[in-house]
Amino acid sequence: MELLIARNPEDSTLPYIVLIPLDGGIVLRAKDTWPRTAKIYCHRHGLPWPEDPDIVERIPLRSCVRRGASISIEADRTRESRSQFVITQARGREMIFWQNARTTRAARPNVALPTARAAGLDDLEIVVDTREKYAWKFTTQQASTRREALRVGDYGVVDDDELVAVVERKGLEDLAGSLSGGRMIYRLEELATVPRAAVVVEERYSAIFKLTHVRPSLLAEALAECQVRVPSVPIIFAETR
Repeated sequence: MELLIARNPEDSTLPYIVLIPLDGGIVLRAKDTWPRTAKIYCHRHGLPWPEDPDIVERIPLRSCVRRGASISIEADRTRESRSQFVITQARGREMIFWQNARTTRAARPNVALPTARAAGLDDLEIVVDTREKYAWKFTTQQASTRREALRVGDYGVVDDDELVAVVERKGLEDLAGSLSGGRMIYRLEELATVPRAAVVVEERYSAIFKLTHVRPSLLAEALAECQVRVPSVPIIFAETR
């Protein structure tokens, strides 16, 4: 399964065409080849995929699925792997934007992340669970990492061979699935067995109310119930890492 990107054979301000391997092939015109710094405006090509396209890039995909009004893709590569095509209506016509987690943030905090060493520590070693595929690296936080199977959580701190603190990392879709499926409460109870634990969601809280495939009120209620039942494990919405 591949995402194909070719030069647009038509005279257009959108110089590329993209073939999404879904529903027999969806052909879009696009402004660029990947949403690296900003959302990319697209619209339907209106013509079939050329028989002899001028291919610019072939991107192998791990997945390509439709989720409500968007199409989510995951590329089979370590960087620039996740993005989505969002289909919406504006001024009575269809509009399509190609975006990723970085470019969806309408308001980016114009701040520098702290780089100071944790107080009282010469070095902080963070244990990364072996099942974590795309792990945070903490390259600017004066911390080191090592891989090890954790009994709970994705990132942890060990003292005298005891797990003393953990963080469970979740994307918005993962959080929504865990809340609506009733699995989140059990996960929090597992995390609560560690002296210090938290769930970090890689999105802002308001993004819950923009989801289309599940009722936002259901998620908000489930989230509140989780925090009441397991108050020792906070769920933190962090827009950036």
